[in-house]
Amino acid sequence: MKYFSHLNTAVQLLQQYNGSQPFGSFIKQFFSQHKKYGSKDRKNISHLCYAFFRLGKALPQLPMEERILTGLFLCSPEPNDLLQHLRPDWNDKAHLPLLEKTALVALHLPELFPWAAALSEGMVYEPFCASFLTQPDLFLRLRPGKEAAVKNKLQQAGITFRELNRSCLALPNASKIDTLIETDREAVIQDYSSQRIGELMELIRDAARSAAPLKVWDACAASGGKSILANDIFHRIDLTVSDVRKSILINLEKRFATAGIKNYHSFIADLSAPNLKTRNTLYDVIITDVPCSGSGTWSRTPEQLYYFDPQQIDRYSTLQKKIVEQAIPHLKPGGFLLYCTCSVFKKENEEVVQYIQEQHSLSLLKTALFTGYDQKADTLFGAVFQKK
Repeated sequence: MKYFSHLNTAVQLLQQYNGSQPFGSFIKQFFSQHKKYGSKDRKNISHLCYAFFRLGKALPQLPMEERILTGLFLCSPEPNDLLQHLRPDWNDKAHLPLLEKTALVALHLPELFPWAAALSEGMVYEPFCASFLTQPDLFLRLRPGKEAAVKNKLQQAGITFRELNRSCLALPNASKIDTLIETDREAVIQDYSSQRIGELMELIRDAARSAAPLKVWDACAASGGKSILANDIFHRIDLTVSDVRKSILINLEKRFATAGIKNYHSFIADLSAPNLKTRNTLYDVIITDVPCSGSGTWSRTPEQLYYFDPQQIDRYSTLQKKIVEQAIPHLKPGGFLLYCTCSVFKKENEEVVQYIQEQHSLSLLKTALFTGYDQKADTLFGAVFQKK
């Protein structure tokens, strides 16, 4: 009976939720108010809710209970207790290949994400759609000089990992590492594709060939992951960070201290507003990791896929153009602009690149689409320009 109770609770939660906040925060608040649920109860209820969201825009005609169970079946790579009690006829088939399972429930993968024509060039549509049915891995970027120590700690704790390259490890998503490694000092929790933006930073480093520290402005700093990455790749930098939210800069102060970044500048800035007030400085490198649809990360937050309105793409594209318009005048002649998004939509990627080329005297050095759906990772886009 408890499994059906879990299903009923999941239905109630989904009926109350409206997409206005991350579902993880919403369900955490619910469980804090309802202490009767044990850890296994919370895990099962959460899993059922996320199974519902992972179907994206597919099968809207199904009753909510049936849609949850369909999602559970498609997201289950092997038989499990939850499916055994709720849909035993499907549990026996959980191990089947995904395309056989989708045929059983009369679902076509493109129904999950019905915007194929809007995708950036290089996206492979059906594997991308299939990736929504799998929870991504947890990725670590090992800080320089800490590679052996971190791997040794994981091995001693019995935590399995895949080594994607010298500095990137992929771990099962539920891995508990908080007390095992010194986050930000020894390793940064950062998606694989986000780490690969470092390849574009290496291109800038090699092209700059500067003996002096590069003046780097991370214009949309957010959590600071790109700043720490830039610090590790450029080695010696004069770092400036900005964000529209003061709380972000306060959090960055703590994170940078842990990461060993001590001497940097920060200021509050809304780069979408006219008459931007900034430090009177020209930069060698400006990083614009712009706000976007986040569509390359929806396997982690499938509720955003479920609630997505495609009209948001134009809104983000307009915002992105405003931000680069404000940033580019602060670039030194010969300096580099790194534009990046975690979007899969060409209006936020290639079309903004085209806009920059048409409106400014910048040479495009490289664009890259870092697809992660074949590695249980996010998808990111990046472009490097040099000011003439």
